[in-house]
Amino acid sequence: MRNKGPVWPSNPRALRVFRKIPIRAFGTAAIFLMLLGAIRLSAALAAPTEQEGESFEPIVTQSTRNDLSPPLRSIEPIAPAAGEEIREIPNFQLPNREGSDPSGSSNLAPQGAIGDPSMPPPILTFEGVSNVNGVLPPDTQGDVGPNHYVQMVNISFAIWNKSGTLLFGPANINTLFAGFGGPCQTTNDGDPIVMYDEQADRWMLSQFALPNFPDGPFYECIAVSQTPDPTGAYYRYEFTMPVNKMNDYPKFGVWPDGYYMSVNQFASGTLTFAGAGAVAFERSQMLVGAPAQMVYFDQFGVNPNFQGQLPSDLDGPAPPANSPNFFTEWDDAASIGPNDAVRVWEFVVDWGTPANSTFGVAGLPNTTVNTSDVDPNMCNFLPNCIPQPSPGVSVDAISDRLMYRTQYRNFGSYETLVMNHTVDADSTDHAGIHWIELRDSGSGWTLQQDGVYAPDSDHRWMGSIAMDKDGNIALGFSVSGATTFPSIRYTGRLAGDPLGTLPQGGSHAYFR
Repeated sequence: MRNKGPVWPSNPRALRVFRKIPIRAFGTAAIFLMLLGAIRLSAALAAPTEQEGESFEPIVTQSTRNDLSPPLRSIEPIAPAAGEEIREIPNFQLPNREGSDPSGSSNLAPQGAIGDPSMPPPILTFEGVSNVNGVLPPDTQGDVGPNHYVQMVNISFAIWNKSGTLLFGPANINTLFAGFGGPCQTTNDGDPIVMYDEQADRWMLSQFALPNFPDGPFYECIAVSQTPDPTGAYYRYEFTMPVNKMNDYPKFGVWPDGYYMSVNQFASGTLTFAGAGAVAFERSQMLVGAPAQMVYFDQFGVNPNFQGQLPSDLDGPAPPANSPNFFTEWDDAASIGPNDAVRVWEFVVDWGTPANSTFGVAGLPNTTVNTSDVDPNMCNFLPNCIPQPSPGVSVDAISDRLMYRTQYRNFGSYETLVMNHTVDADSTDHAGIHWIELRDSGSGWTLQQDGVYAPDSDHRWMGSIAMDKDGNIALGFSVSGATTFPSIRYTGRLAGDPLGTLPQGGSHAYFR
């Protein structure tokens, strides 16, 4: 599928809470559904010493509103309206990232060739939701279940069956909260996430609500399907964020004991960076529509440079009993030294006595795993970095954080976490993808392999990585260049391929 002109890439973007810019100058992005088992379609300043704060305790609250909706299919969709006047939230950068690693330090050479075209093409492709609200960036995100595909694009969503038949939408996301009351109904603020909860065979859809922006209070709105049918009824929840900090860039992970969320926080009113937040929602209650608890940790007092974290999201068999959820963050040595590394926090929630819950070791990571030395500094972390053919504008590399998701898989004798982020592959502001596999065989997390995928002169960024039940890995990403329109492609590796390489795939695997 090809656009008739230059497009804005249809992948998640950092701190992009509705920059409401009309897209009359841009073509409509074609979205594809990839039904592959491995992918679910998602500091120049010195860091302070990591030390325990005087107090690092969980804040425990209850859902401030919850109910059961009518079947979604019976609710009149709120039609998206392009060009509507919606306030603009500035494109914040994470602190202590701009200008880091100016030397372009890297000891990991990028993969120098595209693999043979051995990966299968998608089973089915069809047009998804275009940018029906006329806003940039589109924040495209979706997930696939046994019978459905659900996609959210900034402030709209739609539902298809696996034959590609549109069942509902496109509609504004707050259609889900019609009749619910409060800001989840009256605002439609975006930063959406949809996840298929395979352990429960349910759907979870969320967006935040900022009714008094830039002032608080701030909210997270969550809808959990009552049945496996995403066009049916939903248990709906409003959670008020504690300590009056804006819950920007919310990213979720499904875990047996909770829905876990990471946020980059900004202070009410001033919108100055206010640290990383880690949140757990009481999944067992939300699956039956009962009032639910929320456990929240504010990490700013532990280390204000913690940021850009992701919770782990479960695919496949459940983790060992009582396993914590694993939050991950990749940091460059110039941001939080002394080495380039993945930090891993264990989020342990005690729903019986939530005050006993813990996050890391007094807020510090439980383990730090050194990775290869790579350079995340794309264009000094400024926007308009990655080119596309004229007359399209250059787009943002979002190289200051891990890209959604961090996927967890349990193989019995060992557990894995896979993740990725964008880097400068060769010190020329040439975007490639640093992908990482951590493994725990019972003695803690270690680096199993990592690599940089940048096989030609085009730019690759905003990746999405996952591992299947056989240990094969697939990596999807955006690609663009001076003569290449922004597109979506994918590559991968078989479990037996040489470590640190993605040799599977080829030029046939792309959509634009």
